[in-house]
Amino acid sequence: MKTIRIHFILAVVLLIFLAGCGTAATVSEGGPGNASDPNASSSSPKSGPQVVKVALNSVPVPLFSFLDENNKPAGFIIDYLRELEKKLPEYKFEYESVDNEGQLIGTDSGKYAFAANFWFKNPEREKKYLYPEHAFGYAITALVVRQDRNDIKTLDDLVGKKLVPMSPVSGFRYILKDYNLRHPGKEIKIEDVDKTTHAEDLKLVDSGRYDAHLINVNQFEDVMKKLNLNVKIGGVISKEPVYFIFNKNQTELAQKVDAKTVELIEDGTLSKYSEQWFKVDVFKSLEYVQQGYKFRKEN
Repeated sequence: MKTIRIHFILAVVLLIFLAGCGTAATVSEGGPGNASDPNASSSSPKSGPQVVKVALNSVPVPLFSFLDENNKPAGFIIDYLRELEKKLPEYKFEYESVDNEGQLIGTDSGKYAFAANFWFKNPEREKKYLYPEHAFGYAITALVVRQDRNDIKTLDDLVGKKLVPMSPVSGFRYILKDYNLRHPGKEIKIEDVDKTTHAEDLKLVDSGRYDAHLINVNQFEDVMKKLNLNVKIGGVISKEPVYFIFNKNQTELAQKVDAKTVELIEDGTLSKYSEQWFKVDVFKSLEYVQQGYKFRKEN
């Protein structure tokens, strides 16, 4: 009788042990709390927020993403990400700073779920990455000329002029390509350069070697705080929609971020941050933005 009782107890203990092992294996094989798998499916058993790896720009982008005087991340993109974190508690964003090329390569390979930068949309990138339906903001694009020139205010004025060379992957190139497609016989000449800086580009205009440079207004203002150059904004020509780009397998995450972005636009949150950082609501019309920039410049 004792032997039967002992065997029974051992059998119960063994069953409990095996059940415990089975539960542990389920959690370790790709649950959303598993930090080693940033792209794990949200349909897996949940033991906490799903960890997703996010590529953040390592090179400061004035007013969009940079380190403040206390060495803390700041800017329009940072505030936007914080709002997304509040609205998506089922996710835990883990950030890694990386340059633009590293963001593109890492997101394409799946190392990162998405790249948090202000990306323009173009056909080549749309083949590789997921874009949300709605932009989270706009980049104000302008033409820089020498102070003594008043003949270049729009893209039409660039025909027959020398524009500062740009990288083959520059988002501005697609603005020019689109213009050239719509103006056959009156194309703007585009020159290539591998690597450059905004300061170097503006110096080329200042020296008179080139007639104009296409640049984001915020980047122009950042350079002008540091350099005493004889250049100015000839004209604000467009406000380009900007997006985060997602790995092709991140459909659910991209859709959720897109839905929350719409909420942040509709409730005025992103307009508030735009006014805070850019001194103008970029979600309004181009004419409004142009006038807003003039007002800001004159004050």
